[in-house]
Amino acid sequence: MTLDDSLIEALRNDYRTAPITPRERVMCEYVVKLSKDATQCSSADLDGLRVAGFDDTGILQITLIASWFNYINRVADALGVGRGSAPEKP
Repeated sequence: MTLDDSLIEALRNDYRTAPITPRERVMCEYVVKLSKDATQCSSADLDGLRVAGFDDTGILQITLIASWFNYINRVADALGVGRGSAPEKP
């Protein structure tokens, strides 16, 4: 977590050019891949996280948190949260 508005903005624009550590960049790459198509994640991705310094517990936590955010955002999108209106009743 950070309260650094410039870092938040840099991450929103493109994590690949944001001023983060190589370890954080590897984590972001994994999370983006997981979010786009989790079926494309492989043991090589997990090995990359381990090389970056994450243990199995850390990898599990990263995966669970990213997956939960993906899930809850889809639920919110489906229910119209933030759009000002709920889906129409059948």
